Amino acid sequence: MLGLLAACILAPDSPYLTFEGESGAGKGKHIVLLAGDEEYRSEEALPQLAKILSKRHGFKCTVLFSLNDKGEIDPTRQDHQPGLENLATADLCIMLLRFRNWPDGQMKHFADYLNAGKPIIGLRTSTHAFNYPADSPSPYRHFGWQSRDWPGGFGKQVLGENWVTHWGNHGSQATRGIVVGKHPILSGVKELFGDSDVYEVFPPADADVLVRGQVLSGMRKTDGPAQGRKKTVKGQEQELNDPMMPLVWVRDYKNSNGKTNKIVTSTIGAATDLLDADLRRMIVNAAYWTTQLPVPTQANVDFVGKYEPTSFGFNTFKKGVKPFDLK
Repeated sequence: MLGLLAACILAPDSPYLTFEGESGAGKGKHIVLLAGDEEYRSEEALPQLAKILSKRHGFKCTVLFSLNDKGEIDPTRQDHQPGLENLATADLCIMLLRFRNWPDGQMKHFADYLNAGKPIIGLRTSTHAFNYPADSPSPYRHFGWQSRDWPGGFGKQVLGENWVTHWGNHGSQATRGIVVGKHPILSGVKELFGDSDVYEVFPPADADVLVRGQVLSGMRKTDGPAQGRKKTVKGQEQELNDPMMPLVWVRDYKNSNGKTNKIVTSTIGAATDLLDADLRRMIVNAAYWTTQLPVPTQANVDFVGKYEPTSFGFNTFKKGVKPFDLK
């Protein structure tokens, strides 16, 4: 643990955390992680993920948060994410955002990163990462999930989907991730589990679906598949698990600059979901793959220090916490 503290840049007033990579294949690569959602405790999940990537694999990791005017982590503050200039030196962006509305000076750094053709791993609510009013004067309003100028905004256009609805019952039907594809990011991954529910999603034809989400009858890993309930899709009744909704997919996105971004989208990824070692391994594998490093056969995804995530929910974030407190 002393090694981790030494590797973390200790600046009590810093608005973000930076963990200098230790030894490992990721040494020399920089990952910026964007935490900013009101429900799924990204402010807890992404610092732990950064510690794993730094301590176990050598990546330099910088974690950015939504902050209030006191410099405290406040996911409900949708218009302030200091430190986005770090994206200029990033080799990878991992994001778990929801309905952010950053000022143009901050949003420019994200748009520049995207236009540079750099890779993105989007978790859970990142499908609806941005929200701009229809009458917004911002040149980045097209990133909003309800955009008409760029239909579906960043989520639909880049990640492959935006917000549709919960497919399983939120808070009472968990998710089993069934591997259906072959890909380097699945190395050592057998099956995923998360207590967050399956989203309804329809990724584009160019997406390679790697994992499908089986709706479970309850909230335990041992619960069986949900049965007997149907939902309506485009006027037709459909069984919850026939077919199962896509849960993880990869795609290449050709941006407006003519460059190609490698995209990994996972609609599972809440802080409590990260308790699942196979999910952590898939994300770590994705970090290797998107930064063009050989993917380990069985990546070490052991937690660094104590990890006791808060259950998902609105207004359940820990008050008065500053980034330095999560070192």
